[in-house]
Formats: sequence, C-alpha cells, structure tokens
Amino acid sequence: MKFPKVYSLEEIATIIGCEYVGDTNFPVTGMNEIHVVGSGDIVFVDHPKYYDKALNSAATIILINKNVDCPEGKALLISEDPFRDFNKLTNYFKPFQFSNVSIATSATVGEGTIIQPNTFIGNHVVIGKNCLIHSNVSIYDHTVIGDNVIIHAGTVLGADAFYYKKRAEGFDQLLSGGRVVIQDNVGIGALCTIDKGVTGDTTIGEGTKIDNQVHVGHDTVIGKKCLIASQTGIAGCVIIEDEVTIWGQVGTTSGITIGAKAVIMGQTGVTKSVEGGKSYFGTPIEESREKLKQLANIKKIPEILKKIK
Repeated sequence: MKFPKVYSLEEIATIIGCEYVGDTNFPVTGMNEIHVVGSGDIVFVDHPKYYDKALNSAATIILINKNVDCPEGKALLISEDPFRDFNKLTNYFKPFQFSNVSIATSATVGEGTIIQPNTFIGNHVVIGKNCLIHSNVSIYDHTVIGDNVIIHAGTVLGADAFYYKKRAEGFDQLLSGGRVVIQDNVGIGALCTIDKGVTGDTTIGEGTKIDNQVHVGHDTVIGKKCLIASQTGIAGCVIIEDEVTIWGQVGTTSGITIGAKAVIMGQTGVTKSVEGGKSYFGTPIEESREKLKQLANIKKIPEILKKIK
C-alpha cells in the first residue's frame, strides 16, 4: 500500500505513538508485507525468528518490538506490539468507509457495462467497458475490474484476508488495506470469493476463467488464461503462472508457486511449489504418472502377499 504522499519517520511514529531510530525526516512512502516490500515501505516483525529476514528485506523502515542495531540506510519504529501498530496504520490510511447506496457515487462504471439488480458496488471501485455483473454480487471498496469481464451471481470481491494473531483473549485480525484487481476478459462463476490483499493486490490475470464456488486467498496472483474448476480453494500469497489448469476440489497451501501450463488434477492437495508444463495429482502432490503408478502397485499388494505365503 502506497501512502498519498511522502511522510517523515517522525510523522509515522506520532501516528502510532512509538519511538524511532533514524533521521527524523527519513522518507516513508508506504507499508507492505515482507514478500512485496520495497524502498520506502514499512514492514512489521514481532518474532525473533524473523528479525533478520525483516531487517535485511527491501523495506527501509522496520516496525519491530526490540531495540536492535539499525541497518545502514534504514530506520526503525520501536513498538511494544508491531501487529497492533501495523493495524493502526492501515486504519489511518485506509479506514472503513460507510456506504448507504447500491452503487457508490465514487465508483466508476465503463460504457456498455450491465449491472443486474441487488448488486453492491463500493467506494472507489473502477469497472471497465462491456462487463456483465449479475445479481447479488458484492464488490468491495477499491476493487479494479477491466473490460469485458463477466461475474456471476453471489460472488464477493474484496473481503478481508484470513490472517490472525493468536492472543490470550482470542484471535486478533490483521486489517486488510489492499485491493482485488481483475484484468480484461476474465470470467468468474457464481458464489466465488476473492479476498483483497493485506497491503497489496490480489490479481486475476487477463483471460482467466474461474468456475463456480472457487475461493482465492489474499495477495494471490493468478496469471493469464488459466482455468480453475469448481470448489477449488487457493490460499493466500500463491503465485499461479500463465495457462495453468486446476481441476475441481483442489486445495493449496500458502506461499507456493504453480509453474506455467501445469495441470493440477481434481482433489489434489498442492503442498509445495511445482514446475510448469507437467501434470500433477494426489496428496501430497506428485507428478500424475508417478502417483498413478503408485496406486496401481498398491492394488498388487494382495497378489504379492499370496505369492509370499
């Protein structure tokens, strides 16, 4: 998430009420999760296991719960609770904005786009030309939709990320300040749910087609001309490269990559990153030919046992 202007380190520290290490006027341009940070971004870390990763990341401002040596060219925000203060910043720069109309006045809808009854379009949504949005679709704030997109009934774009910190009193949600971006010529079936990024974008690439009842988690990036069948669940921070085919009831773990033109057969559990250009099946996932050989050999076990006797 980029801020509307450049802030100083001191200004950001004042917003969240914490101490800082570094030049008072050190420039702060945004905030992001560690996998998408760049220069000028704030990243938060609240566990010693990840201190080095955060301090050595591309982020130049580290929101941290310990006073450590500050790397050269960077700055620190010292917080008792970085998770809480990261939420404070999200709430400050991207607060929830109430709407009491079906189509927000700040939304932009392109020429030739048809919006069926009972659809909600939130604040600052941008929808391109010649789209068809069927009834009872919910499009949350800041979502961006390209041209020639079809979205079927009951789909929700832009719900919060499923991201929580466990505390003694229960689970504390990490607020989502990102977006959903749907590129041109995408088709999305009925009752799909695509969550917005925590700070960045959840992106569906040009020409991709998604079946009914598919879930896409926060910050996932799906490439061009992919096919994703019904009841697939894609976790957060997944990269699916171009022209991947995913058949029904597939589930993935988070933070993995599925290579271009891979085929994931139905009911597969994608437990790790896989190369493109191959077919995969099973849980844990393996190349389909190898997995099917294993299943065939298992069927031979009774016959082998008879021969041993």
